[in-house]
Amino acid sequence: MSQPWIVIESISTDEGVLQLRRRGEGDFLITVGGLVLMNSRANRSELALGRLACEHLQNSDSPRVLVGGLGMGYTLRAVLDTLPATAQVVVAELNPVVLQWCRGPLARLTDSAVNDPRVAVEIADVAHVIRRSRRSGEEEGFDAIVLDLYKGPHYRSHKRDDPLYGSKAIDNTRQALKSDGVFAVWGENYDAGFDKRLREGGFSVKSERPGRGGLRHVVFVAKPQPVGRAER
Repeated sequence: MSQPWIVIESISTDEGVLQLRRRGEGDFLITVGGLVLMNSRANRSELALGRLACEHLQNSDSPRVLVGGLGMGYTLRAVLDTLPATAQVVVAELNPVVLQWCRGPLARLTDSAVNDPRVAVEIADVAHVIRRSRRSGEEEGFDAIVLDLYKGPHYRSHKRDDPLYGSKAIDNTRQALKSDGVFAVWGENYDAGFDKRLREGGFSVKSERPGRGGLRHVVFVAKPQPVGRAER
């Protein structure tokens, strides 16, 4: 007989009640409005996302990475495990209680990834951080931008104005990346429209479904192409 879920904490948000639940000692669940956002035992796509976003930076001197969405910290853990000790990682998380959970009951899941000295957490909308970070002549940009948000790209995303996955947001992201950077995005399912917008926005694109069998989410890995060589 399975153990029941115990609610550790609940808070009200614009999208419904956000809850952290626990079953036994090491099984955790985050829900919002009754919908499951993340289960601690289903993290292979998050780990792959962090690794694929940063594997080109393993031998870099001082790479800068932006992670949008903290969740349970698995993507951040994979990013940190892939990066050198000299890296700087900015995490943009909308809800401060998620940060508290990652520093509290969820810390053991990721060896306290959020407390790593390379990490700075900003309570902010990652779309705002990206817009703010568009490179000027003096700004260095990010070596990787990683989006691990529970609402990934999908067919109903507005083609132009979606704040994260629309064509305007894709242009902002390209301008916030270094020329050899990587834009990596988690998705519940493959979205052909998002793939097309990335290519039209000047990126080359690969998509992967980590693992074998069962529910396999998607990781989009996009790299800026030289001007005039965007994929079609």
